Amino acid sequence: MAIQWFPGHMNKARRKIAEAMPDIDVIIEVLDARLPFSSTNPMVDELRGSKPCIKVLNKADLADPKVTESWVHYFGQQQNTQALPLVAEDRSQTQKLIQLCKKIGRHRSDKKLAIRVMIMGIPNVGKSTLINALAGRYIAKTGNEPAVTKANQMIDLKNGIVLSDTPGILWPKFDIEESGYRLASSGAVKDTAIEYTEVAHHALAHLLQAYPNELCARYKLKEVPNTPENALFAIASKRGCLRPGGVADLHKAAELCLHEMRAGKIGRISLETPDIIEEELAILAALRQAELDAIAESPEKPE
Repeated sequence: MAIQWFPGHMNKARRKIAEAMPDIDVIIEVLDARLPFSSTNPMVDELRGSKPCIKVLNKADLADPKVTESWVHYFGQQQNTQALPLVAEDRSQTQKLIQLCKKIGRHRSDKKLAIRVMIMGIPNVGKSTLINALAGRYIAKTGNEPAVTKANQMIDLKNGIVLSDTPGILWPKFDIEESGYRLASSGAVKDTAIEYTEVAHHALAHLLQAYPNELCARYKLKEVPNTPENALFAIASKRGCLRPGGVADLHKAAELCLHEMRAGKIGRISLETPDIIEEELAILAALRQAELDAIAESPEKPE
């Protein structure tokens, strides 16, 4: 899914992050636990270099716990990287994040210096909610719409940690096309930039394969539909998403399905696993190699 959504303030944010990075001790990247890879911004690893990074798998209460465990292991294999599942609204869980930051930044606290932590994340992964929980007070504006935070701000947590907040940054091109659909399914992309029916078909394709029982239970389906299209028709029928004359309103059904999935009403589901991503990356690499081979084998054009 090609999503071109890169407001001007995001370009500016990238420059400011690069300028501030030398003075940062720890990076916190907030991810959506349901799609940790697709909600990872490659820019974070590019800009942080070798600095330690904590991948916060937020909204863990909405994700499949077994899949989340596999993602914790996946990120733990990366250099200077740890993963921590949590629910940003739960302050008892965010205290674990504070303790982890203090452990990583002990070289600063031993010198009575504040640990400088930069918090990053794409839109609508719960970054502002997490900041408010860490601070114990309302500081960062929150909302269900992506791209709420527009400017950098420094926040003293009064506990030996100073946070550098950054606007949510979404990169303009996805290497894996499916990542765009997963982000749209999760709500990370503004609804005005997506086609509900198309996104719902991709989400339902995954649900039919990975969570068929949960899908059937939610919409009281007697049998598992054999295609995403049939699943959407069945949901429209069960929920009364009909136009005059009894015609199925697929847009309304798609909107309903996506909103319920985002709210966890279908169940605790994850939209991707490490195995799925490794397979997609392998396919992408093969396609790119084939393109390079084709270029190399093509005859030179006469001058």
